[in-house]
Amino acid sequence: MSSEHTSPPVWNAKHMRIAAEAAGVALWSWNVDTDKITMDERGFKLWGVPRRGPVTFEDLSANIHPEDLDRVRAAFAATRAVVGPYEIDFRIMFGDDMRWISARGQGDDAGILDRTMFGVFLDVTGRKQAEEAHELLAGEMSHRVKNLLQVATVLTSITSRSAKTTEDMAHDLTDRLMALGRAHDLVRPTFGPEKKAALLGDLLAILLEPYDETGAFSGRVRV
Repeated sequence: MSSEHTSPPVWNAKHMRIAAEAAGVALWSWNVDTDKITMDERGFKLWGVPRRGPVTFEDLSANIHPEDLDRVRAAFAATRAVVGPYEIDFRIMFGDDMRWISARGQGDDAGILDRTMFGVFLDVTGRKQAEEAHELLAGEMSHRVKNLLQVATVLTSITSRSAKTTEDMAHDLTDRLMALGRAHDLVRPTFGPEKKAALLGDLLAILLEPYDETGAFSGRVRV
């Protein structure tokens, strides 16, 4: 029996271009002597600048977010001294719109050819927005948990003043915490065509229900 061996395809410039476009990668090169940066068409679109010949960092810096400019300038100047791969994320502006770009390459003159270094730009706006949303959600959750703990602490203190036994305290505190849970369900946002607002009277009635039979509070509040 004879077996046929298929040689792996040889990658050429066209193949590399198709792969880069599929991955959303913009290619750039930087001549360390002339300080000129050459980008492909995707790179110019990514930066929002008209396509022309080589540009310089200063040409591109006009689009960099003011809060990131000094950091990016320092990183750009130190690129050749970085040992191994590097990556820096920064913001660029298009009027009122903002986009996150990740610049990646090899430092320490790794892979330098004819005094030219190579790297890529990636649009990481989606990832950054997801990270910001996650941080916002985590911060909101932390804030709410702290508020709930504070409420539970106050309720425990108030309940301990009126309870005569530990069993009474456990019973009263449980009722009051459960009332908070029912009140939370009442004011929780609802979605859909039939959105109903919670009535203030209903909310107060739920929150005050555990106190109706408590001697210290009985008869003091009516809804």
